[in-house]
Amino acid sequence: MELYVGMVLAALIFFASLISVELGLSAAIIEITLGVIGGNFLGLQQLDWVKYIASFGGILLTFMAGAEVDLRVMREKAKESFTIGALSFFAPFLGTMLICYFALHWDWRAAQLAGIALSTTSLAVVYAVLVETGLTHTQIGKIIMASTFVTDFGTSAGLSLLFITPDVNTLWFALVSIAIIALAPFVAPFFFKRYGSRVIEPEIKLLFLLLLVLMYFAQVGSSHAILPAFVLGLVMSPLFHGNRELQRKLRIVAFAFVTPIFFLNGGMNISLPLLWVNIGLFGILLAIKLVTKFVGVYPVSKIFIPREATYTTLLMSTGLTMGTISSVFGYQNGIINQSQFSVLVAVVVASAIIPTFFAQRFFHPHHAFEAIGSEVEPELVEATKPASPQTTGRR
Repeated sequence: MELYVGMVLAALIFFASLISVELGLSAAIIEITLGVIGGNFLGLQQLDWVKYIASFGGILLTFMAGAEVDLRVMREKAKESFTIGALSFFAPFLGTMLICYFALHWDWRAAQLAGIALSTTSLAVVYAVLVETGLTHTQIGKIIMASTFVTDFGTSAGLSLLFITPDVNTLWFALVSIAIIALAPFVAPFFFKRYGSRVIEPEIKLLFLLLLVLMYFAQVGSSHAILPAFVLGLVMSPLFHGNRELQRKLRIVAFAFVTPIFFLNGGMNISLPLLWVNIGLFGILLAIKLVTKFVGVYPVSKIFIPREATYTTLLMSTGLTMGTISSVFGYQNGIINQSQFSVLVAVVVASAIIPTFFAQRFFHPHHAFEAIGSEVEPELVEATKPASPQTTGRR
């Protein structure tokens, strides 16, 4: 079974890349879709090694997103990023919680959990889309990533404050995270200079070690490593901006195999039979998430970044990692039942696919490249365009 799962996952990763090129869509949303198909029709199972790689893939994407952020732009656009990110959290959190409690008659803790799960914006999905299309180099891309971090910070803080009781292990997680974040910017340059530029890639292995340490202590402390991983990437971003070769190599390792497992595993969380039984509730909750995100994000985006307001709103409507984590936490701790869990996970995964598709297909801000010109690689600018017959060999 393990070899079969590995073979099918490898095939889906390969075909997702081909479909992505042909359709001009992010590989991430195609991988999620194929994960749904694989989990429901191809006999794929979420084996322990699949879940492990998937968990690491999500943290790796989060770290890389932080490393892409331009600290200068983040400081200059702090008001825009904080406002968009905060409203992106509060609008769906309050809207979902109140509708689930008063209209759908969920109990109060289940309604709160639903609000947390659907308040998220997926930093992993947003980063994957932006980096595939070259928008990480643009101001709008950097604003969106910073805003996404604010939203996920709100989600993580809300989950902790409402449902998690801190203990001594939580303190250890906080201390280890602070130590790594504080020391890495000083130790890493020396280490990279002494051991870098070798075929065995010691610098990438060091980064992986730091992320796995964060993941371990997060699990021990009943928390999650998403926020410290992003902050670690953030404080190391000057190092990455000065070493584009290291950034390129890390992307190759991540996007070739690790992060596709993360997105495929996200799709595998959906059970279509359970979803069909609760299709009405699924439609209601998906509509609530998308509408409340639009109400919260679009008006303020229209003020700060009018040309990219719709694109920003759609990407801020995505969800995956924190939404799934919140749903799993609620189910494991008896806050929500199996039906509620299945619907919430389905809504989270659907919100990673649908807004991203419309954002890329109809609202992609190609004009954003005008301000930076030749700084963006031509192949990245072309990433959102379907392959032509000339480029694919078709006649």
